[in-house]
Amino acid sequence: MDFIQIGLVLLIVLLLAIPMGKYIASVFSLEKTKLDRVFGGFEKGIYKISGITAEAMTWKTYLKALLLSNIVMFVIAYLILRFQGVLPGNPSGIAGMDPLLAFNTAASFLTNTNLQHYSGETGLSYFSQMTVIIFLMFTTPATGLAICMAFFRGVTGQKSLGNFYVDLVRAHTRILIPLSILVGLIMVGQGVPQTMSGTVSAKTIEGAAQHIARGPVAALESIKHIGTNGGGHFGANSAHPFENPTPFTNVLEIISMFLIPASLPIAFGIMARNRKLGWILFGAMGIMFLIFLSTAYFSESAGNPALAKAGLSQAGGSMEGKEVRFGIAQSALFTAVTTAATTGTVNNMHDTLTPLGGLVPLAEMMLNCVFGGDGVGTINILMYAILAVFLAGLMVGRTPEFLGRKIEGKEMKLIALTILIHPLIILVPSAIALATNMGSSAISNPGFHGISQIVYEFTSSAANNGSGFEGLGDNTPFWNISTGIVMLLGRYLSMIAMLAAAGSLLAKKPVPETLGTFRTDNSTFMVILIFAVLVVGALTFFPVAALGPVAEYLSIR
Repeated sequence: MDFIQIGLVLLIVLLLAIPMGKYIASVFSLEKTKLDRVFGGFEKGIYKISGITAEAMTWKTYLKALLLSNIVMFVIAYLILRFQGVLPGNPSGIAGMDPLLAFNTAASFLTNTNLQHYSGETGLSYFSQMTVIIFLMFTTPATGLAICMAFFRGVTGQKSLGNFYVDLVRAHTRILIPLSILVGLIMVGQGVPQTMSGTVSAKTIEGAAQHIARGPVAALESIKHIGTNGGGHFGANSAHPFENPTPFTNVLEIISMFLIPASLPIAFGIMARNRKLGWILFGAMGIMFLIFLSTAYFSESAGNPALAKAGLSQAGGSMEGKEVRFGIAQSALFTAVTTAATTGTVNNMHDTLTPLGGLVPLAEMMLNCVFGGDGVGTINILMYAILAVFLAGLMVGRTPEFLGRKIEGKEMKLIALTILIHPLIILVPSAIALATNMGSSAISNPGFHGISQIVYEFTSSAANNGSGFEGLGDNTPFWNISTGIVMLLGRYLSMIAMLAAAGSLLAKKPVPETLGTFRTDNSTFMVILIFAVLVVGALTFFPVAALGPVAEYLSIR
């Protein structure tokens, strides 16, 4: 029964991803399409009010527009969080946020990470939830999609990289807003609250007073999954019955956060006029995902040896930290999807997963290319594809080519820089945290699991995921500053490098395909690509994984 549940959900994702990939390719086409008749008039109004011109940008002007808009959003978000106590839309009278926590929160939601060092129902007013959290949940995935499309255009040799503001608007009007309205209405129909009324006071059967928080939850739930944002209105996230009340909403949330990431390799194949290559990328990511999903499922189904030694029955598997209404299958699937798609929302406590079950979300974030978020994951797998082509070219003594463009020193330096940045901003802060009392004092589970807690927090920040091994006492100056910086570096350094690489590739003259050209649209290349990802990931992260979840697994058996 578990396999049928998982298989049906993944089949639905696949069936929806095919038309969605075609739709995304049409949305971001640099030519006029039928969609312009539907959305064009409304978008022209936005361009006129905003003073946007649709002229093509170089990679530098595209990057400048991105950074400028994001800086403005960061400042506005920070100020609203700091002064929410005196702003309207605050029926529960929640005070303004601490300066360092406000910095961390603004950085978190600006970078599509949505790491929360606060509890949503008690830390934010409704005004902050809507004007900071929900607003950034739209703009940040739209930014990711814009960067992704610019990279696609550079790699596939389109006439330009496009225009950042046009891409940003189209991501909203043609994808994120329509899907969010649809999913939000379904959520309301399933019992998810959508109200501006304040906290409700009630009495239990025993007569005890209870204060029930609510708010504009459905609006947040829809975009947090569609935009691969994560976070939550409530501290318990998607394990809370107001955020995820039924098995149906659980499936809907899984499909929502997996839809766009699964569609992007298909969209790339269409834009590259090489659909086979798109499916090769999809297949490579899909195989890695199934390996991780299987590991999570079988690890949780086998139970926790430590609990078995304590005499606890685990006939149905390890249910510690999981909701009974979801069970092992839907909890394992949610865990694998939320970190594969770098969403970060959780329907179970990752800190209570078995050691190998906990290794799955950690490893997916370390690789950061198993589908990934809205745009970023597909860029990363393409980066590894170019690396694989480069290595294959060196092995046969030929200048490597990808989609008719030579891969030379400049592109490889940018790709190598991107590959090195990710482990650097994970491992260095983790070492500092473990070596100092500022970081290690936050650990709630000493020993090997404590190492996992710290490494997970920085990995989640660097991958812009946002989930955590909660139990870690992370609302401190050290953690708010360090993870805030890591989130910003993880988001923008890779974006800068990839835009520069896209600009460099776009400027190259295409070379004709010959008998010696290394093909990238067959199963041989898919195997090479998978091994390139796993070998680089293993060489980089296996030592720290061995100190954390692997050592914990061996110690409790």
